[in-house]
Amino acid sequence: MTIYPAIDIKGGRCVRLLQGRADQETVYAADPVAVARQFRDAGSSWVHVVDLDGAFAGEPKNHAAVQGIVALGMHVQLGGGLRTRAAVERAVALGVSRVVIGTRAAESDEFVGDLVQSWGEKIAVGIDARNGQVAVKGWVATADLTVDALARRMRALGVRTLIHTDIGTDGMLTGPNLAAQEALLGLGGFNVIASGGVSRREDVVALADLAQRRANLDGVIVGKALYEKKVDLGDLLRIGAGRTESTR
Repeated sequence: MTIYPAIDIKGGRCVRLLQGRADQETVYAADPVAVARQFRDAGSSWVHVVDLDGAFAGEPKNHAAVQGIVALGMHVQLGGGLRTRAAVERAVALGVSRVVIGTRAAESDEFVGDLVQSWGEKIAVGIDARNGQVAVKGWVATADLTVDALARRMRALGVRTLIHTDIGTDGMLTGPNLAAQEALLGLGGFNVIASGGVSRREDVVALADLAQRRANLDGVIVGKALYEKKVDLGDLLRIGAGRTESTR
């Protein structure tokens, strides 16, 4: 199970938002590249990056920071404002390993299908859920679409990775919504990266245990718990790799 430490960029800085709300922002670092370097030095090969300015504006805004993180030699999974083919092309050209389509996936099967045809497994879809419904446009709007319905549509288009964020737990440090994650995993036909709510190592242990039952649980995104020092990245990487006792 892969651990994806998260970097959310807003105004060029590394921040976290409470349940995705722009008015509930905490700034953790002035330099996202420096944060990514710390993650790399702790042993992480992947980093999950969200361009929050892009998510709210509808087009990516933090290219320089993304390019700097890619230059560290990390695999970058990038989301936020990737709503045109040109934006995706630019992200891929920057060296991003995986791009995450959110809002446009809920709006256009044709758009996603075209991207999958061009870039295959580099295309992931982010399904952000609020009470089982899909949230879009930086989580400020809710689509008339259920998580299951969107997941089935994306599976039919050949999407192989879904990033499932439970908005109700995101940034709350209350623990992940394991039931919702397992329900999505049960649909099969794609890998799932769980996001939202990780607050302590036991949460990651629980997800690692879930990955033993559901082989399509690819990994977990961890954000605020790292910044608040509730967990240690090196420890989580060992859990993800199965190199530590889950009951410790």
